[in-house]
Amino acid sequence: MYRISLLLLLAVASACNGQNNKLSMTTNNPLLCDVQTGLCVNPVSDLKDANAAKPVRIIYFTDPICSSCWGIEPMLRRLKLEYGDVVDIEYHMGGLLPSWEVYNSGGISKPSDVAHHWDEVSVHFEMPIDGDVWLEDPLPSSYPPSVAFKAAQLQDQQKAVQFLRRIREMVFLEKKNITRWENLEKAAAQAGLNTDQFKLDYEGSAQTLFQEDLALGRSLNVRSFPTLIYTDAEQQKLVLKGVRPYEHFEQTLLALFPDALKKGYDKSPDALFRYYSTLTTKEFAVLANVSMEDAEKTLRNLLANGAIKMFKTKNGPLWVSERG
Repeated sequence: MYRISLLLLLAVASACNGQNNKLSMTTNNPLLCDVQTGLCVNPVSDLKDANAAKPVRIIYFTDPICSSCWGIEPMLRRLKLEYGDVVDIEYHMGGLLPSWEVYNSGGISKPSDVAHHWDEVSVHFEMPIDGDVWLEDPLPSSYPPSVAFKAAQLQDQQKAVQFLRRIREMVFLEKKNITRWENLEKAAAQAGLNTDQFKLDYEGSAQTLFQEDLALGRSLNVRSFPTLIYTDAEQQKLVLKGVRPYEHFEQTLLALFPDALKKGYDKSPDALFRYYSTLTTKEFAVLANVSMEDAEKTLRNLLANGAIKMFKTKNGPLWVSERG
């Protein structure tokens, strides 16, 4: 009963998950993320057979420019710290914005429409996002950075996650167009990737891998991002969508794998910045399990003492380890 009740709770009925034929004007555009459901929608099922090395595998469909996916970064980071021994997170690209020629109707019909929307969701998710990139150097598509992520995965899975984090910081905070090769190459270098191999893979096999991600998403009827499909060794599945409190991420895991043990971790500021060299205020609050107010106070004190640096945006800071 517990599992069934939880599944019903998490199965959010939303217009963002509309049917193939009858999408509303505000939900047929993937860049219009619903702040209530925390979903960015792609209007366009079987899991891979590879055996997971850990008891639970999370198939995570995301996109480099998905603002709701940026919104769940605090929860994913904590899930990795507390349950990384029993959970593997497998990243797949969803293809949020093929081009503006394809997505030219609905609540967002041109790049400038995204700017105000990003500023709004930034406040709702308590994560800094500067929408001015859509006014200053708008992206024509999310496909190039998605392919770049697949190229990064070909070298190293962990470095690929670092690469994805870096290009998200670039686009959400630094107002950089991450379809431009110079930005992708810089992020690859900062993530410790071999940039020569990265370029070869980007122009070659990563293109095919990205198409395979899109095909997998279609086979699983993934229409919105973020979508996380929890699956165990018996291929039992639970699905979690959108931006939710951390407890939802944890409870979904426990409903599928009740024997999962939470691992304690050092919540001191020094330790948190060793785990992750860049943190938003919301991320620090979630990882330290403190209020936003207490997180802000602690981070300001660290800044005053020279322990961390601050990258300031109009919608909030990114805190950077001095060791980073």
